[in-house]
Amino acid sequence: MRVLVTGGAGFIGSHVVDRLIAKNFEVAVIDDLTSGTLDNLSDRAQFFQQDICDPEAAHTIKYFKPEVIIHTAAQMSVSESMKNPLNDVRVNVQGTINLLNALDKNNFPFFVFISTGGALYGEQDVFPAPEDHEIRPTSVYGQSKAVVEQYLALWKRVYGLNYAVLRLANVYGPRQNPHGEAGVVAIFLKKLLSGEIPTINGTGHFTRDYVNVLDVVSAIEKVIERKLSNTFNIGTGIETSVNELYQEILKAGNFEIQANYGPQRAGDQERSVITSARARDLLDWSPKLDLASGLQDTYRWFASQQ
Repeated sequence: MRVLVTGGAGFIGSHVVDRLIAKNFEVAVIDDLTSGTLDNLSDRAQFFQQDICDPEAAHTIKYFKPEVIIHTAAQMSVSESMKNPLNDVRVNVQGTINLLNALDKNNFPFFVFISTGGALYGEQDVFPAPEDHEIRPTSVYGQSKAVVEQYLALWKRVYGLNYAVLRLANVYGPRQNPHGEAGVVAIFLKKLLSGEIPTINGTGHFTRDYVNVLDVVSAIEKVIERKLSNTFNIGTGIETSVNELYQEILKAGNFEIQANYGPQRAGDQERSVITSARARDLLDWSPKLDLASGLQDTYRWFASQQ
């Protein structure tokens, strides 16, 4: 099977590529290396250094003729989306439409869109939130993902696109980029391993649902096996506060550095946790890695990179 992965040199994308290569799929990667790195990427994947917004990316799709597209490329920082909303819309919305417009409408690939469960639902009424929870994001990032989901639904209605949406909880694990403001686990570990004092935004009582990247890859693998056109939450259903997360990270690396506290970030919501019951029932998927074990693996990887 020919599979194209956008953002395939990045955090989630590179783990997906590894799994596909292990299954002997023919894999092509589009990545502009804004946050990804070639060090993450298997040399068995065809690599195209391209921006998903540019015509060259559309040409690559027409050249490679993928049977499956896994679209992980994105502007992924909530805080950056609030500072520079036009760039968030350019990458997340216009970039996706550029890819969709390049598809052969007589022979669509199966399209997997990596969306967000954390930022899409906004301040929740139900904990954990199911897929039919009202969509009311509090950030430009969450809004851009919601808009892309609507474009996918349009392509299905008008052209017959078969696609799946995976709404991810807060993903962590090896290869996560600690630069910028996305990926709190990576940011904390990078600072702790450098002997710096991390800063917790706000009081640290905000909660998130932390899911390991390898569990996310397993969900993607299952959805492309079944090619089910549906929307799936991919998370653990467990709320963890930033303060609790930080204490778990200290345990994972035997650190004794207490964090500083700073101002709350614009666009951050108080509680975020999602239920993956639909993925369990239809994909036979459930998370395998608990937070403590996942953080230990993540710590070991970051320590090896120092």
